[in-house]
Amino acid sequence: MPETPSFTVNYLETVEAEPLPEEFSSSRLRHSLLVLAAVAVVVVAVVVLVPGLASLRERFAGAEAGLLVVAAGLQVLSCASYVLVFRAVFCQRMSWRTSAEIGLSELAANSILSVGGAGGLALGAWILRRGGVAVGHIARRTVAFFLLTSLANVGFLTLGGIALATGALSGAPSVLYGIVPALGGALLISLALGARWAAGRLAQRTQRDRVARVFRAVGEGVDEALALLRSYEPLIILGAAGYMLFDVAMLGVCFAAFGNDVPPVGVLLLAYIIGQLGSLIPLPGGIGGVDGALIGTLVLYGVDVTDAAVAVIAYRGLLLLIPALLGLPALAVLRRRLQTEAHDIAACAPGDEVEVLGRGKVRVAYPGAVSAGGSGPRPAG
Repeated sequence: MPETPSFTVNYLETVEAEPLPEEFSSSRLRHSLLVLAAVAVVVVAVVVLVPGLASLRERFAGAEAGLLVVAAGLQVLSCASYVLVFRAVFCQRMSWRTSAEIGLSELAANSILSVGGAGGLALGAWILRRGGVAVGHIARRTVAFFLLTSLANVGFLTLGGIALATGALSGAPSVLYGIVPALGGALLISLALGARWAAGRLAQRTQRDRVARVFRAVGEGVDEALALLRSYEPLIILGAAGYMLFDVAMLGVCFAAFGNDVPPVGVLLLAYIIGQLGSLIPLPGGIGGVDGALIGTLVLYGVDVTDAAVAVIAYRGLLLLIPALLGLPALAVLRRRLQTEAHDIAACAPGDEVEVLGRGKVRVAYPGAVSAGGSGPRPAG
């Protein structure tokens, strides 16, 4: 693990701090929380009041509290894994506290404002930029982070499909239920690898500088993702795999918590990954999209619809609740620290001239370096 360098901050001039983007403002977050609460009330009301759902009510009434606690613990481990891979990809020079606060803040944004995970990545990019990390570095590493975390899903989709198709794992109604996901996963991996070439060509052809910069960032992000993979960094491998696998395990425990048979491992894995496509529907927390896709996929693979519905409702409740409980306080603390403290995010970009929230435009340098805007370094903080 890289040694944490000491660094100094040379003040060049004072600029007005950029406010938090509107989509992450307190009013917007409160609105999204109210929407989620209203949806939860509707779901509970439907389960309790609709006459034809007596079997669902019986299953929920017989829940084993101990197993639900285990499921919540698995979600905490999934969140911790996200922090691991975030730190490994973006910067191992910042403290574990800062890494945890940013990672958990991203998860809270995904939970409340989920659009395929874009909400959390956008929030993390803002935090890193206001903390002093160069925009180009953030853009490249954000692409790499998205690819690496997605690669875990796509890789397990391919391996799980092959295992079902060959009979190494049981549960597929026919061989096609394994072949199709395996081919889909292989195609997605090929498309990701080809994105470098495609982005480079598009960057050359476009006449718009901003669009060209985006395409160049995508291409460079693919290169960075491949370089990070070749580094065999344990935090990336363990973090990306754990982020998904602990989540899958939580879904399995939610089946057991209501007295239902847990689906075979291969079915549970593939249904989970395919069901996540529902998060692409722009709904707060992905409510409705992920739930429907996950239940539908489980039923397609032979799981009883009532068993699937009960487990998925419990799983989705914990998936929305735990990251929000962990991440919203982390975001509040981090915002105060960015405004009032000398923090360590800027250690990720030594030598860069950046704007730091609450501190103005600064140059980050190693001890002994001389600033272009002054006679020498000043002590940090």
